Amino acid sequence: MPITTCVFDAYGTLFDVAAAARGAASEPEFAAIRDTWPALAEHWRSKQLQYTWLRAITDAHTDFWTVTQDGLDWALEKTGHDGDPALRERLLALYWELQAYGEVPEMLHTLKNAGLNTAILSNGSPDMLDGAVRSAGIADVLDDSLSVQSVGIFKPDSRVYDLVGQRFNCAKDEVLFVSSNGWDVASATGYGFHTAWVNRSGEPMDRLPWIPNTILDDLTGIPALAGV
Repeated sequence: MPITTCVFDAYGTLFDVAAAARGAASEPEFAAIRDTWPALAEHWRSKQLQYTWLRAITDAHTDFWTVTQDGLDWALEKTGHDGDPALRERLLALYWELQAYGEVPEMLHTLKNAGLNTAILSNGSPDMLDGAVRSAGIADVLDDSLSVQSVGIFKPDSRVYDLVGQRFNCAKDEVLFVSSNGWDVASATGYGFHTAWVNRSGEPMDRLPWIPNTILDDLTGIPALAGV
């Protein structure tokens, strides 16, 4: 079947999750993280993901904003900045304004001009996704933002991937699923989607039963993979 629907993870795939820490570090009042923001950003993202998995397997679901705050609190304590409430407030505010990667708008425009369905499929809550999409200026090239909040469990539960077929009335093999998370794209491969792993930082492949169909350095090659 030809690809009719291109679905993207949001955080780390379309939106740069390090942008919040990098942005705060550039502001004079937060000079304390000028040299350590990369470690802070890495710890924040790592714990954010770990907490989604732990909540999924312990049936303790919550909204992604809570998980995001919990991950940041851990990261701030880990890096010795937990005594700075102003920094915490600024980082959380910037998370609602994450920058899209540079190639994202043109790539999405190409897909839409070719008549394909385009959507986000994310752990993010609807209000977070709406804020990120509006901040990045890409609302006009996305048909929908699908959130795990509607099924009450985080990725990689199959009920999350089910949302794509339910929304677009398409078969699994009509979907190209794109993620920067190796575990996410591997799980989507096992689910039956065509998959592309955007491995910007050259990470090793996760040791899981499935592997992505394609590995890319960025998103510029997505239209070609979709047959555009």
